[in-house]
Amino acid sequence: MSDLPRLIYKIATGASLAPARLAGHYAGMPIDLADGYMHFSTAAQLPETLRLHFKDQADLVLLAVPTAPLGDSLVWEPSRGGQLFPHLYGGPLDLGLVEWEAETSVDAEGHCDLPETVR
Repeated sequence: MSDLPRLIYKIATGASLAPARLAGHYAGMPIDLADGYMHFSTAAQLPETLRLHFKDQADLVLLAVPTAPLGDSLVWEPSRGGQLFPHLYGGPLDLGLVEWEAETSVDAEGHCDLPETVR
């Protein structure tokens, strides 16, 4: 895919991320483990992903990950409405790659406040 965004975003719960911080790598949420790859969203996809899959959840953490270091492990595949979503194959995410992280939550209607740094 040409014109890859510089950053993609992983949505994690604080509980799922806590043991990963000690290990230095993150295997993902239960859906990632079940599907065999890690789900990410672009900045444009992030609000809808949060609304659809994380409604009424607090203690969420957004991990901003640069696409370039992921190399061929990052695959863009069609999903919701034919949009190409970034999926990471081949193992856990090295937390040393995370450029920044921010806490967020999603209300019962699916609204959330994203950090200004999401672009």
